[in-house]
Amino acid sequence: MALLRGWGLTLGKRAGRPVARLEKDSDDPEVLRLKKAAATADWATVREVLEARAEGEGRTELLWTVCDTAGVETWITDVAEAEPGAALPRLLAGLRHVSWGWEARTSARAKDVSREQFEVFHERLRTAERWLYEAAELEPGWASPWYCLQVSGRGLEVGPEVARRRFEATVRRAPHHLGAHQQQLQQVCRKWGGSHEEMHAFARTSALGAPGGTPLGQLVAVAHVEEWLSLDSGPDAAYIGRPEVAAALNEAADHSYRHPDFVRRDGWLQVLNSFAMAFSLAGQREAARECFRASEGRVTEFPWSYLNDSDPVAAYREWRSAAGR
Repeated sequence: MALLRGWGLTLGKRAGRPVARLEKDSDDPEVLRLKKAAATADWATVREVLEARAEGEGRTELLWTVCDTAGVETWITDVAEAEPGAALPRLLAGLRHVSWGWEARTSARAKDVSREQFEVFHERLRTAERWLYEAAELEPGWASPWYCLQVSGRGLEVGPEVARRRFEATVRRAPHHLGAHQQQLQQVCRKWGGSHEEMHAFARTSALGAPGGTPLGQLVAVAHVEEWLSLDSGPDAAYIGRPEVAAALNEAADHSYRHPDFVRRDGWLQVLNSFAMAFSLAGQREAARECFRASEGRVTEFPWSYLNDSDPVAAYREWRSAAGR
């Protein structure tokens, strides 16, 4: 197996197994600072932290940190209205309404969501879109408003053409934006009105069309997991165990985290967790062990929540043990 160069880690070397733990805050001290500022309506600090981070993919996690914080909706719109020419508070007001909308809907299946929940969900998403379009008009070079519109658009079911245009608007400004590609992958999944064929074609084209070492190889792993999830017990194992699936996973891994230019950037840990899960399901134990070693016991909620929504760490531990790590 290759080395993940620059990490000081030889993957083939046997080492003690670290305790599995849910990854929080990506070891970024600014995340904790931002959480506190968002929770206390400290706009000056929120703005300082966000403006210090390059717009685009590098700012994505920080934006979600603010907008997943309860109570932000009580003060961010006042900031936006007090600063009519400022895009940043509008971007945050929009994304907070997206997150707040999904909180109202919950992650339940559509049949288990009440009409009242859907009404609140859609109302908050429509409010989000108004703020996000204002941000996009004020800062036409920013990718973030268009990425956020991808998320709100999926909830509002804007349709494949509008969704595609929003994705293209994002990647024109940030070509290898992982979050944008993840959103579009979901958009073309069968469960959201696409197809397995469209999903795999998008994943492979995006991953292999990007420079070596980007996180976009994750798309291939997630696409195969998505198709596996769509199948009944029995056919699912037959599908994911096919040699051509293993070949596709290895091709994407070689172009992504195994590539010498791969570095620890936004999304890197989720890439390793996604490949660990995909290789595990595919019965590729050595390749799975490679990912489990490199993840160092650090578990990302996605994709392990697909296997155990209440305890993704338990799913990680189970499959790590099965891989012999």
